[in-house]
Amino acid sequence: MISLKVKICGITNMDDAQAAIDMGADILGFNFYPQSPRYIEPGKAAFIIRKLPTFVDIAGIFVNALAHDIRCLTNSGLLNWVQFHGDESPEFCRQFNNWNIQTIKAIRVRDNRDIQNAQSYPTYALLFDAFDPARYGGTGKTFDWTLVRNCPQRVFLAGGIAPDNVVKAIEAGVYGVDVCSGIESAPGKKDHKKMKQLFAAICNYTGQKVRQ
Repeated sequence: MISLKVKICGITNMDDAQAAIDMGADILGFNFYPQSPRYIEPGKAAFIIRKLPTFVDIAGIFVNALAHDIRCLTNSGLLNWVQFHGDESPEFCRQFNNWNIQTIKAIRVRDNRDIQNAQSYPTYALLFDAFDPARYGGTGKTFDWTLVRNCPQRVFLAGGIAPDNVVKAIEAGVYGVDVCSGIESAPGKKDHKKMKQLFAAICNYTGQKVRQ
């Protein structure tokens, strides 16, 4: 059996959060970047998170946020992961290594140089996403996933992952997949039929059990 983390990102409501957990999600991502179409106000996110079972991890997604603002949310005890999805430097990310929280640095990939440069980040894991000059993720675009095969760090793969290509993503030998727009009916609203198809495809390939 292949071990794989499944992260469902862009959660904005309880219905989608519970469905993702029921189907087998390991991590739910809440986007705290105000310019994102999947932005959720921290108070609303906290209301949802407090009602979720403790076996699922929660990731907060931040884009070029102040360390103080991130600390305010991590101090709430509601987050297990902090994901830096902007232009943060390795030095900025390093300060979070003593915060008793897992960290992810997202890298928008154009070519192999971006993969190599990402290895300077001292985070628990890296997340490789498709490059877009105007948007920080959630674009639905893919890139050459074979580029990540030789990365020595834990890798989450993102960017246009959907039910019909998630197996190809897993075949890149990654630690986890990060899925957002590929299972949506609109930004911030999950299509539960697509999500079920996604988890079925993952189960069929990895042998991991889908909860429902």
